[in-house]
Amino acid sequence: MTPRGVAAVGYGTTPYYKRGTSPHAERKLLLMAIDDAAAMAGIDPADIDGFVSYGADQQDGPRLTGPLGTRELRWSSLVWGGGGGGSAGAIAQAEAAILSGQAETVVVYRATAESTSGRLSSAVIQGVFGVQYRAHGIDAPAQALGLRTQRLLEADGVPASALKAVAQASYHHAGRTPHAVGRDVRLTDEAYDDARLIAEPVRLFDSSRENDAAAAIIFTSAERARDLTSTPVHLLGSAYGALGPRWGELDENHEPYAASSQAAPAHRVWKRTGLTAADVDVVQLYVNFTGPPVSALIDLGFCTADTAGEVLTFENLIAPSGSLPINTSGGDLAEGFLHGMGNAVEAVRQLRGESYNPVPDARVCLVAGGPISELSSVALFSTEPPA
Repeated sequence: MTPRGVAAVGYGTTPYYKRGTSPHAERKLLLMAIDDAAAMAGIDPADIDGFVSYGADQQDGPRLTGPLGTRELRWSSLVWGGGGGGSAGAIAQAEAAILSGQAETVVVYRATAESTSGRLSSAVIQGVFGVQYRAHGIDAPAQALGLRTQRLLEADGVPASALKAVAQASYHHAGRTPHAVGRDVRLTDEAYDDARLIAEPVRLFDSSRENDAAAAIIFTSAERARDLTSTPVHLLGSAYGALGPRWGELDENHEPYAASSQAAPAHRVWKRTGLTAADVDVVQLYVNFTGPPVSALIDLGFCTADTAGEVLTFENLIAPSGSLPINTSGGDLAEGFLHGMGNAVEAVRQLRGESYNPVPDARVCLVAGGPISELSSVALFSTEPPA
């Protein structure tokens, strides 16, 4: 029988360690997270038959089957493209595997430890930023995304206060999240405004952190999920991709230049589910820097460039009272940076009623991966199965 839906039944995370300081190798971090996710789901880790990751994760499925004791490997895939653009895209691949019958129990994960992968070594950065960038002095993400954020402010008229609101809401939620790396930061207006510039208009607190960590979510069919947990989190829809030839890798000719690339996958998710931004109770946004998520909220339909200053305020972006709470664990800025995987975990945590910053009566949560990257993704979760 073809499954009629997909649900998350368990998640696991490790602590967020400062980059390069993890006491464990990358694979061990990941196995710890998968074990915790399996324990929450009430399954034997050996029953996992599908593996999906993204962002050039080096821990591919066949490398995990031995230590997990996998009974049968039926699916192993990776979303191409760097950064967090594939975070919700990996969820889409898990959904495809389950709905097509290729696999039954799929784990979506991301793991990184600098001592193992050397992600930020000069060789890796040079591989991301080719000669056409380096010839003009651009060799870091903050510089490239700073250019697009500046266009968002100057050409589209979005006020800089929207960027500040994203940062302050993230740190506000982190302050109530015991494991968040930014839990002790009180991001006042003065602290934000006086922070040093990284690459105009990006300041210190507009920038995500680099961490060693791992996180995993286990998905299975909605039918089987009912037998595993009393709190399944249903996946209503997911999609990933980009729009048009000018969104190709490393051409810096995106049109519109300040757009997030979320419009294309979001359109497919809205069409498939019959929902709109107005039906979403809480949003978990990928935030490598604060400009991209503002673009994403515009392209996802939560506001326009003209109304961004009114909608994207600190008061409006925080739980429990805001009408558009975002990144309720602190997100990539303040919980810890794992290329968006922590946001997907928080979506499941929030809808299971386990978030440290609960949104009252939250039923629908959107996860957005990788705005202003060449590939981005969207996943829509709910406490109820699809109609």
